[in-house]
Amino acid sequence: MAETLVSSGFRFDKLPENYIRPESERPRLSEIESLKVPLIDLDSSNNRDEFICQIRDACSDFGFFQVTNHGISAESTQKVFEISREFFHLPVEEKMRYYSNDPSQKMRLGTSVNVMKEKVHSWRDYLRFYCHPLEEFVNDWPSTPQSFKNVVSNYSTEVRVLGFKLLGAISESLGLERNYIERVLGGASQHMVMNYYPPCPEPDLTYGLPSHKDLSALTVLLQDHQVAGLQVLKDGEWVAVNPQPNSLVVNIGDQIQALSNGRYKSVLHRAIVNSSKERISVGSFLCPANDAVIAPAKELTSEESPAIYRNFTYDEFCKKFWSRSVEDGHCLELFK
Repeated sequence: MAETLVSSGFRFDKLPENYIRPESERPRLSEIESLKVPLIDLDSSNNRDEFICQIRDACSDFGFFQVTNHGISAESTQKVFEISREFFHLPVEEKMRYYSNDPSQKMRLGTSVNVMKEKVHSWRDYLRFYCHPLEEFVNDWPSTPQSFKNVVSNYSTEVRVLGFKLLGAISESLGLERNYIERVLGGASQHMVMNYYPPCPEPDLTYGLPSHKDLSALTVLLQDHQVAGLQVLKDGEWVAVNPQPNSLVVNIGDQIQALSNGRYKSVLHRAIVNSSKERISVGSFLCPANDAVIAPAKELTSEESPAIYRNFTYDEFCKKFWSRSVEDGHCLELFK
């Protein structure tokens, strides 16, 4: 099984056949332009009405934005990057202790996206693990590198605080009570994914992550400010999101699209790779509790604007999501 990891340390001269995308699906890297992404300052001294307006515009026009003065220290984010890099540089035998193809596992190392369902693999390894309630999951996290649990515990706690602050602002921007989304999520589960994209011999032929939308309510992404790789679909065109120093990328997930009755849409995004540098990103996902019932907010429906989506539990959504390949299209369409 060790050879399934692209972080095995083996350097390929050519891309293996099962990673090569059909010509019509390739990234066309030379054609991609950069996009100026909404940058929102979360400094608490700023005017709140203006802040809520910025959130509304970013969510409705883009589906994502970057935040500064977010309350997570540069030291904390740097430590998360370092510990992620250390983990993926461990000997393959050590990493494989955590390997699993079962998406129901709360802590697992994986590769690509869904190797049991997909036809073409992606140039990525990842470590996915749950982190709330912390005391329930932390003992199952890797004990190597030695400081992994301490570093990641601190960061996951900080990013959860930020996530709820943003969810409150998103609720207000929809004309709902500030705690509306938090209340619907039912305590909100939280998990993180550490993504590792090694140098790729033929980056024009594959992806680190193909086009997809997040099944979460909200995603907070820490990406490498030295090595760009995130692209989003804006107005029918793929554009690059260049990382800004000391910022985090935030994007709307499927659950907020459903709750907002389609006013805010989860955004299609993907990750590309390059031939010379490894890239690391760390995604934090705030999700509903498994038994939380997701439905369009009544305040956002009317005779003129009826509910687009039926009621569903998050557990039902996840089972449908993980039973499919990322190539099967947007899972939320199945809940209309």
